[in-house]
Amino acid sequence: MTERQKDRPWLMRTYAGHSTAEASNELYRRNLAKGQTGLSVAFDLPTQTGYDSDHILARGEVGRVGVPVAHLGDMRRLFQDIPLEQMNTSMTINATAMWLLAMYQVVAEEQGADVTRLQGTTQNDIVKEYLSRGTHVFPPGPSLRLTTDMITYTVAHIPKWNPINICSYHLQEAGATPVQEIAYAMSTAIAVLDAVRESGQVPEEKFGDVVARISFFVNAGVRFIEEMCKMRAFGRIWDRITHERYGIENPKQRRFRYGVQVNSLGLTEAQPENNVQRIVLEMLAVTLSKDARARAVQLPAWNEALGLPRPWDQQWSLRIQQVLAHESDLLEYDDIFAGSHVIEAKVDALVEECLAEIDRIQEMGGAMAAVESGYLKSRLVSSHAERRARIEAGEEKIVGVNCYESTEPNPLTADLDTAIMTVDPANEARVVASLHAWRDDRDEARAQESLSALKKAAAGSENLMAATLECVRAGVTTGEWSWALRDVFGEFRAPTGVSSAPVAVAAEAGTPLAAVRAKAARTAEELGGGQLRLLVGKPGLDGHSNGAEQIAVRARDAGFEVVYQGIRLTPEQIVSAAVAEDVHCVGLSILSGSHAELVPDVLARMRAEGAGDVPVIVGGIIPSADATALRAAGVAAVFTPKDFGITEIIGRIVDEIRKANHLDPLEVPA
Repeated sequence: MTERQKDRPWLMRTYAGHSTAEASNELYRRNLAKGQTGLSVAFDLPTQTGYDSDHILARGEVGRVGVPVAHLGDMRRLFQDIPLEQMNTSMTINATAMWLLAMYQVVAEEQGADVTRLQGTTQNDIVKEYLSRGTHVFPPGPSLRLTTDMITYTVAHIPKWNPINICSYHLQEAGATPVQEIAYAMSTAIAVLDAVRESGQVPEEKFGDVVARISFFVNAGVRFIEEMCKMRAFGRIWDRITHERYGIENPKQRRFRYGVQVNSLGLTEAQPENNVQRIVLEMLAVTLSKDARARAVQLPAWNEALGLPRPWDQQWSLRIQQVLAHESDLLEYDDIFAGSHVIEAKVDALVEECLAEIDRIQEMGGAMAAVESGYLKSRLVSSHAERRARIEAGEEKIVGVNCYESTEPNPLTADLDTAIMTVDPANEARVVASLHAWRDDRDEARAQESLSALKKAAAGSENLMAATLECVRAGVTTGEWSWALRDVFGEFRAPTGVSSAPVAVAAEAGTPLAAVRAKAARTAEELGGGQLRLLVGKPGLDGHSNGAEQIAVRARDAGFEVVYQGIRLTPEQIVSAAVAEDVHCVGLSILSGSHAELVPDVLARMRAEGAGDVPVIVGGIIPSADATALRAAGVAAVFTPKDFGITEIIGRIVDEIRKANHLDPLEVPA
């Protein structure tokens, strides 16, 4: 009997990028030398949201959560000495995906590459940006047009490229159940494929090529049996939709192609060493089963709940994949779950529930209509609130957080300030200076002509990729390309889902929430009646609003009047709203690392407006040294991921309001 040939391992990536194009290029080349088999580019928030690094909203965000790429020169430096024709590159980019792909193509051409051989993925899923990540720019209609134009362009000119990576990953991070994750991702895919078909840019006989280039980016949580069944259900539903709705006969074109970043939502700041076994379990969910195995995997680092991982932390995550692929016998066997009654029953149940939810969304007019109506967002906010309530009640156990909390001193975090990487605060000024030099040195007339041509194309119906490529070659910047399209398409502020979210935690007598409600009501009465007013603010470009939304919903349920205007606000706008609404407390939520720049600005503006006595609290991924500095600057309280009890946080907010107004502390347990 001949021995079965071992399967090839999946693509191994590390999501990386920071500070500058040069620093990120050095990191990429180091990671490739360690055996990483693909690149996964993290762009900073200004690049993702279509701002140049000298824009007011970019302040404090430049190079923080990824690499700043403002123009062709940055893209050249990012991939210097990395042959793009031989590389498989994933780019986490959405609203500005067309722009970044155009720059990537031009750099590849400059390297002498055959662009028809370029392989990789642009994420390019705008629906989940409206729902979870918050890096959208344009309204749903124009956003779908950009996606459609990219898909039709790549199928014709870069046939090995995946022009869209439909992301259920971020939906799970925003609270989606497995059924919601599958149903919302599939509804997005239907919206995209329908739009491509209706655009008339692809002949009917080539539509199978479009379907074959649609890929997915999926989350894997720690409930690894359920997650593995979810992957099987995904594949089964995709096969059915592409066959029945789009008439694709070739089974290869109907294959569900997906990559995975395992769950970051479940990573804890408390006992962070436990994150390693969580990451391993989550990786097994998408690798153990041959019939539902991911084509590409990237793992977070054990310390992501603490701050930015160092190169060594990323190496550890890469080695986790390599040990499984190269030391174990996993790749020597056929699917080890085939024929399991347990697995089949679970997959069948998921398929049935998902198809029902997909039908419900189609009846509403599809994914875009369900975004604009707020249905999808409110469902996610609700399911996330229910999950948080289960954790706080101890029904859902998280080791080291709400059970088994006693711990030995942790040598990994003994010196917490060196256990994560920090970005040099002076980096931003250098990036801005480089941007100004680029603008000064370019052919200004050509740049302006190319922007005029882009606007004209956007106002019409032609494919925007050609005009975008000319903008790249003319030296246009990320912000200029985006503003040209904003002028034509407008901007979009997505529904927050907060006002329509149902109550997730009951305030029945004797419950912690009832005690907080009583404390809030008494405090409001002592301050003159009505309700306590809390402004929840998201300064800067950080679009991860899950935490802010959960605070807003719970504060509402505790009897507060909540002012929450959504993401992407300047400190000036936040302070203006706080003064206009005469709030009792300002709560700022920042996960992108820009707190050191933006929070002191809010404090200074509050004082300048005569509202310096209103307590300001901050929540986010904030290293301990920064938390100390913020408190010294006048912040009343700092909350980080270890403070998982939302009701308790709301109680603390009431305490800070009492303290700021010189009221006696209330001895009410909360």
